[in-house]
Amino acid sequence: MNHIVAVEQFERLWVEQLFVEAERMRSVFRAEPVLPRYILATLFYEPSTRTRLSFESAMLRLGGQVISTENAREFSSAIKGESVEDTVRIIAGYADAIVIRHHEQGAAMRAAAVSPVPIINGGDGPGEHPTQALLDFYTIWSELGQLDDLTVALVGDLRFGRAARSLALLFRLTQRSELIFVSPEAVPMGADVRRALDAAGVRYRDERDLGKALAVSDVVYQTRIQKERFATQDEYRQARGIYTIDRQSLDLLPARAIIMHPLPRVDEIAPEVDADPRAAYFRQARNGVYVRMALLAQLLAPSNG
Repeated sequence: MNHIVAVEQFERLWVEQLFVEAERMRSVFRAEPVLPRYILATLFYEPSTRTRLSFESAMLRLGGQVISTENAREFSSAIKGESVEDTVRIIAGYADAIVIRHHEQGAAMRAAAVSPVPIINGGDGPGEHPTQALLDFYTIWSELGQLDDLTVALVGDLRFGRAARSLALLFRLTQRSELIFVSPEAVPMGADVRRALDAAGVRYRDERDLGKALAVSDVVYQTRIQKERFATQDEYRQARGIYTIDRQSLDLLPARAIIMHPLPRVDEIAPEVDADPRAAYFRQARNGVYVRMALLAQLLAPSNG
């Protein structure tokens, strides 16, 4: 793969091989540089902490270098009206790969269509976040030792939440899994994701009662209600705060289960949950460095073509 823009690119064998490499990266975190003199550009039109910094950390730990713009929507030539395509053509002359986050769905695909260097989608509006899905999948594999035969509750904003959408799509690579969609009425899982799951034969169902979903889940993937995606404040207030995980929720959760969250959180997971060993979200965030190290090495290392 020359570009990483959508989950539909991924195949099961490729994912498993990437995870093996991510495990190696975890064990040799400060190994001999794999990408000396390579430069990664992080081009972010939307705010980011984990995605941008984990990619930059991954590149630096591989021996490469980073050039970055954190708020390209306001502090780049975009404010002068420059198109994504033109910006990418220019930056491709400065870097060996580009991670792009954009507020418009489909922007990463547009960038990949014109870029002579690898484009990695760091999130495109309410569309997809493929590398987040990879690190989430890796976390499940690392924590539970399996990817098949799982019951996974996706909770919160499933309409605008690109992390939840991408993870759901990645479960097309699994067998005998079931997804439970737990969301406010205003932000259900989209019809496009449901059609893709139907085509792949992945079971899913909607559940309004979070407690019932917690009781049967191996993985609970909690998400933030995204204030910035709503047209009005009234719509946001109606969706916020309906589903929260607190100390009482832990009593319903199986002992072997894990709680995940792409972060940042607001109030959908109480801080009291953090100390529970089933709370995997900070380990999940850390895993982003290992997975992105493996991904960058695959895309750029000379031995990988």
